[in-house]
Amino acid sequence: MADVPNGHPCASPLELFTSIAAQGELVRSLKAGKAPKDELDSAVKMLLSLKTRYKAATGEDYKADCPPGSSAPTSAIDPDVAEANEDFVDPWTVRTGSSKGIDYDKLIVQFGSSKIDKELINRIERATGQRPHRFLRRGIFFSHRDMNQVLDAYENKKPFYLYTGRGPSSEAMHVGHLIPFIFTKWLQDVFNVPLVVQMSDDEKYLWKDLTLEQAYSYSIENAKDIIACGFDVNKTFIFSNLEYMGMSPGFYKNVVKIQKHVTFNQVKGIFGFTDSDCIGKISFPAVQAAPSFSTSFPQIFRDRTDIQCLIPCAIDQDPYFRMTRDVAPRIGFPKPALLHSTFFPALQGAQTKMSASDPNSSIFLTDTAKQIKTKVNKHAFSGGRDTVEEHRQLGGNCDVDVSFMYLTFFLEDDDRLEQIRKDYTSGAMLTGELKKTLIDVLQPLIAEHQARRKEVTEEMVKEFMAPRPLSFHFQ
Repeated sequence: MADVPNGHPCASPLELFTSIAAQGELVRSLKAGKAPKDELDSAVKMLLSLKTRYKAATGEDYKADCPPGSSAPTSAIDPDVAEANEDFVDPWTVRTGSSKGIDYDKLIVQFGSSKIDKELINRIERATGQRPHRFLRRGIFFSHRDMNQVLDAYENKKPFYLYTGRGPSSEAMHVGHLIPFIFTKWLQDVFNVPLVVQMSDDEKYLWKDLTLEQAYSYSIENAKDIIACGFDVNKTFIFSNLEYMGMSPGFYKNVVKIQKHVTFNQVKGIFGFTDSDCIGKISFPAVQAAPSFSTSFPQIFRDRTDIQCLIPCAIDQDPYFRMTRDVAPRIGFPKPALLHSTFFPALQGAQTKMSASDPNSSIFLTDTAKQIKTKVNKHAFSGGRDTVEEHRQLGGNCDVDVSFMYLTFFLEDDDRLEQIRKDYTSGAMLTGELKKTLIDVLQPLIAEHQARRKEVTEEMVKEFMAPRPLSFHFQ
C-alpha cells in the first residue's frame, strides 16, 4: 500500500500523486500474480480512494504523466517562481519568505510525517537511560516516521542499525554538515548499534561539474571530518558509492530491485526530474535507498532481511525515503524509520540553506579563530534594533537572530541558553554581546574538531571504509 497514512487527509497533492502511482503499480503486480480476490479488491479500493482524495485536493483527475502543479508532463514547482511567502523544500533547494525560517509544523502535514512530541522524547529517555540529546530537547530533530517501532524492537532485544550520509561536493565541510553526524554519534552511543554512512560521490558527479576523481577525493576528505566526530570504528562502516557498489553484489541487487519497482513518472513527480535530465539522475534515488536494507551489507548482517534501519537526516532528504518506504514491503524488507532535523540557517538568515560554494554563508570546519570571529561579526543576521537606545527599550528578536539560532545548536547548557534568550529579548543583552557569546562557543568547538581531524590518518580512513563485520549488540 502506498505510504500516505489514512489519518493524513492533508497529504500534499504531490504526495498523493506519488502514492497513486505506487498503488497502481501494486494493483498491476497483484493482477499479474493472480492474487486472491479479497486482496486485489482491497488494493483497488485504496487506489480509488487515493484518486478521489487527489481530485478533492487539486480539482483535477489524476493523470499519470502530469504531476500536480504542471500543465505538461514535467514536474514540481520551480522554486524560483514560487510565491515569496511560500515554503519550498526538495533535496536540492530550500526556500522560505519568512525570516524565522521554514514552518516545520506545515511541513510535517505536507510530508505526512509525525511530530516528535514530549511523549516520544520521554520514551527514548526511558529506553536508553540517558538524558535526551539537546537536539531532541530543543526540537532540532522535530519529526519522525516509525520511531516507536524502532523503540519496540530495541526494548524486545531485536537489532536495528543506523544509516546516514553525506554528499561530498567540496573538500571542506561546514558546521551545518556536522548536525546529523553529532546526533548520529549520540544515537550510536546510547543504543549501541552499528552505523553505515553513505558517501554519495556518484550523485555529486551527476549533479555538479566534477570529475569522478574529484568526487571520490572529496569523499575521502569528508570521511576524515566524519571520523573526527568520534565514531567507533568497530561499529561504523563508511563507504563511497563509486567504490562499494562495484564490490558488493548485495548492494547492487537491492538497487536493481528498487529500480524495477519505481516508474519514471514517480521519480518525476517526487524529485522534479525533466525529460532533459541525464538518466543517471533518474536512477540515483535507488542508490540512496539501497542502504536502508540490511542485505546491502552482507558482511555486517549476513543474510538477515528483517533488520530495521533508522535514518537521521535533514527533512529535505525525506522524498528519497518516502519512495523507499513505498517500495520496501514489495521487495520483502521492513520500511526504514526516520528522524528529521530542521535546517541549519545560513549566516545571512534562515530563508535558505547554506551553500558550500559561498564561503561567507557559513562557518567552515577549516576556518581559523579569526575567520570565525570576522564571519559572525560581519555576516550573522541580527535580530537587534537599529540603535542601542531602541534595543534597550524594545529588546531583540531571537526568532530571526542567527547568532541565537546557532547557540540553540551548539550551546549545551539549557539554563544558560534560556537566560540569553531572556536577556536579549528584554534588551539587557546587546547584539555585539550575543555575537561574542557565539564566537566563544564556536572557536573552541572548531579548534577541537580540527585537532581530532589532524589525528585521522589515511590508514584509519581505509579501516573505516573496508567492508567487514561490525561488532554490535543483539547479534
